[in-house]
Amino acid sequence: MAKKDYYEVLGVARGASADEIKKAYRKIALQYHPDRNPGNKDAEEHFKEAAEAYDVLSNADKRAQYDRFGHAGMGSNGGGYGGGPGGMRMEDIFQNFGDVFGDDMFGSFFGGGRQGGSRRGTRGANLRVKLKMNFAEIANGANKKIKVKKHVSCQTCNGSGAKDKGSIQTCGTCGGSGQVRRVTNTFLGQMQTVTTCPTCNGEGMSITAKCGSCKGEGRVYGEETLSLDIPPGVQDGMQLSMSGKGNAGERGGAPGDLLILVEEEKHPHLKRQDLDVIYYLHVSFPDAVLGTQVEVPTIDGKAKIKLPPGTQSGKVFRLKGKGFPAFQSYEKGDELVEVNVWSPQNLSNEEKDMLEKLKESANFKPGPEAKEMKEERSFFDKIKDAFGG
Repeated sequence: MAKKDYYEVLGVARGASADEIKKAYRKIALQYHPDRNPGNKDAEEHFKEAAEAYDVLSNADKRAQYDRFGHAGMGSNGGGYGGGPGGMRMEDIFQNFGDVFGDDMFGSFFGGGRQGGSRRGTRGANLRVKLKMNFAEIANGANKKIKVKKHVSCQTCNGSGAKDKGSIQTCGTCGGSGQVRRVTNTFLGQMQTVTTCPTCNGEGMSITAKCGSCKGEGRVYGEETLSLDIPPGVQDGMQLSMSGKGNAGERGGAPGDLLILVEEEKHPHLKRQDLDVIYYLHVSFPDAVLGTQVEVPTIDGKAKIKLPPGTQSGKVFRLKGKGFPAFQSYEKGDELVEVNVWSPQNLSNEEKDMLEKLKESANFKPGPEAKEMKEERSFFDKIKDAFGG
């Protein structure tokens, strides 16, 4: 089933401000919250769908990518938590977006009995990498292994930040909930507000003795080898997202995302024009007149084409399906081979005499087809201009 537009999911305009997006998500999340709709699978899917939309539209980088490429720009992982509403995890939603409900008068309703109401640790920062890909990798997709330097979970304490299990205790201020509730009297009656616990910063736990390896952070700076499965049809400048592959969070907090910026390497012979590729074939004057068979480079190797006798400069041969595939689509481009007849610059006296004789022949005088050739050339001149050629 096709994904819904994220702006439509939240019911906001494409130019909505960050505050409008947050308010819209808060309204929908409150309506479909699991605590208000126990056992209602449809409400749970709406709740996850709204969280996925908010994950993208509340992040400036992800929103810019979505505005440019739509769902295709989000990569195979959709909004960043497993590729679609059904793949989102409740603990991720509450841990990363729980602050949206923090100042709500019904905060106690959602916090009651739910350990996920507190934020364990601090979420890790996103990590951005550039990935160079050649024409063949872009056309066919590729598995790329890269080494990235980033914060990784501390192996000594398993990310807790504590010296041992006995060094972690429940926060005395909030009782482990990560939130502090205050009741104030107003002219409307008593109002309850919920704020993040200032003692444990919403984690619900405190550390009495820190891990010696990570100094209590629960993470250290290290290196990790990642395997990236890049789908066919990506484009230069496209940004893909891998959920949870960014920097590790502090003290067990959720990891950030890995943002992959695609950089397209130049091909030594081919030029790209949208989904098509262009090759400029230079042939000698005798070959153009007499006809010949030539081999031309393609994205995946080489192909042979036959030049009929009398091939004009500017003639275009189309190799069907030899271009790029569209991203997440069955559409595919072609390879366009434009013939350019090469004129020699240094001639011997004998060669000049031969050409002088041929010049007077009627067969060597331009005919009506010269006009057709000129019209066809004008189209490819525009393509050359687009490439700066």
